[in-house]
Amino acid sequence: MSESQALCILSGGQDSTACAAIACQQYDRVHAITFDYGQRHAIELESAKAIALALQLASHEIIQLGPILKGTSPLVSNTPLGQYNSTEELPGGVEPTFIPGRNILFLTIAANRAAVLGIQDIFMGVCEADFAGYYDCRQVFVDAMAVAIGEGVWGDPRAFTIHTPLMQLTKAESVNLAMKVLGDRFEAIFELTHTCYAGVKGGCGKCHACLIRDRGFTVAGVTDPIWKFRTKS
Repeated sequence: MSESQALCILSGGQDSTACAAIACQQYDRVHAITFDYGQRHAIELESAKAIALALQLASHEIIQLGPILKGTSPLVSNTPLGQYNSTEELPGGVEPTFIPGRNILFLTIAANRAAVLGIQDIFMGVCEADFAGYYDCRQVFVDAMAVAIGEGVWGDPRAFTIHTPLMQLTKAESVNLAMKVLGDRFEAIFELTHTCYAGVKGGCGKCHACLIRDRGFTVAGVTDPIWKFRTKS
């Protein structure tokens, strides 16, 4: 009997790490890919490497995209990164950090790697609850992409299944799920994760990503392992 396999898009953040851990529970071999697209928070690449090792993934590839992704997002441009004092200050609508087509590109390349590895199951840590208005983090987008990559790679709209286990969860719920899945390894592995858009180890505590993560851990009543690295003002 052949081993079951899955491919996870691993950014190095809390959500993709939780997805990789879930995949490891459900599949014999889990592979991961990480994208270097010139992001401001390139420190997440080191986190992804460390997490892949800690989870003992079957393989981990960092794919160099260079400056292929463009836009006004401060993640890939010189636009100043928004800084806020609380989640109440976060702007509504689509967050300025949105990068047009990023997840379209990521899933397209994931389909290529999955096909080469003989994998039909792809994991991605997107969610609608805290999606910051990103159009490519919605279930309707994921469903459409599953059909498109299936048709484009195998001529079958059902060839790939894109798993999004966090899609309907709040950040607090995803923290609790990660703790349940990882058990005693939760603190050691989540200490390796990186979320901050400013690229600050432990988080700047002021950017959109930090505030949403901090709120999730606070609501869950859990101490975030990365807080020990945060510089006290």
